[in-house]
Amino acid sequence: MSIPANNTLDGAALLDEIEAFHRRFNAFPTPSAYVAVVLWDAHTHLLDAFESTPRLAFLSPEPGSGKTRGLEICGTLVPQPMVAVNASPAALFRAVSGMEGGRPTILFDEIDTVFGPKAKDNEELRGLLNAGHRRTGVSYRCVGDGGQQTVQAFPSYAAVAVAGLGWLPDTIMTRSVIIRMRRRAPNEHVEAFRSRIHEPEGHALRDRLAAWADNVRETIEGSFPDMPEGVSDRPADVWEPLLAIADAAGGHWPERARAACVELVAAATAGDKASLGIRLLTDLRDTVFCGADRMPTAQILAGLTAMDEAPWADMSGKPLDSRQLAKRLGEYVTADNEPIKARNIRTGSGVVKGYYASDLYDAWKRYCPAPKAAESATPATDSG
Repeated sequence: MSIPANNTLDGAALLDEIEAFHRRFNAFPTPSAYVAVVLWDAHTHLLDAFESTPRLAFLSPEPGSGKTRGLEICGTLVPQPMVAVNASPAALFRAVSGMEGGRPTILFDEIDTVFGPKAKDNEELRGLLNAGHRRTGVSYRCVGDGGQQTVQAFPSYAAVAVAGLGWLPDTIMTRSVIIRMRRRAPNEHVEAFRSRIHEPEGHALRDRLAAWADNVRETIEGSFPDMPEGVSDRPADVWEPLLAIADAAGGHWPERARAACVELVAAATAGDKASLGIRLLTDLRDTVFCGADRMPTAQILAGLTAMDEAPWADMSGKPLDSRQLAKRLGEYVTADNEPIKARNIRTGSGVVKGYYASDLYDAWKRYCPAPKAAESATPATDSG
């Protein structure tokens, strides 16, 4: 059920102004990215009206893509911004559970230092970010000295925006609206952001946004906005607060929000690291096996690494090998609920290790998009 727009304050016009403010300083990759970020900004003022809060993730493969500036502009528009690039886990726990002046909005730059290949002992931070997605989320820690320690639950629910290079773990990616930033082209221009000049402009918008949020809070609480067709499960949890904001604002925002939802959910599904396994399964079905009922590992690897515009020839500087193939396929199971693994295949020159299409078929059916061909061969069942 959609939420009727509140007419006391013109929410649609206010969101338009916030979008224009972002466009002055941020070169986001698509119009949908502006829509999502504006709605995320607004939802931070209504956090307790929702059961969960989506993370906002500015990610890029290279530095100099505008990620930090994205966080910076958001920081002028959200309540109690807390830049957390150098914050300790203890400081974040205390801030989220009882910061004077209200719950902070955490803006975490250089998130790759927490989750990326250079990350080390950051389990506490990871736990806080994971637990704080839900309003009921808490993190348990021991407090006190020596034998006087007790277990204390720290509320973890807080809005979080992150920026970093590369990717994030699945537990964060699937809870995030992902904005894949890129370096500006020569013809893309943005205004230089000067804190002393422009921050007060953002704060003025923030204050108006807070007033509007208070005006629509009762309308939004407990609402269940209509989801676009095909958006369900975790993506629906991520987008529900943003669509509720758009419906409350009215105007063109409900339509734009749902179009952005469909576009960004599809982009995340197609491009994130979590879907690399689906890409592997699909390439095996459509390009490598092509109806064959079994295939030696060496032949599979040769077929995969020969594919144009596929990642298999360069997996962190090396081509996909038999160990990596086994690890990735082993995450999926056969129709008998056994991990997919290499088995013996008898050839004219002897016995080699390889994979049977019958073992892959259930995963193909469950995870892969429909084959492009009108018909796809059902692999024969092998008894060996």
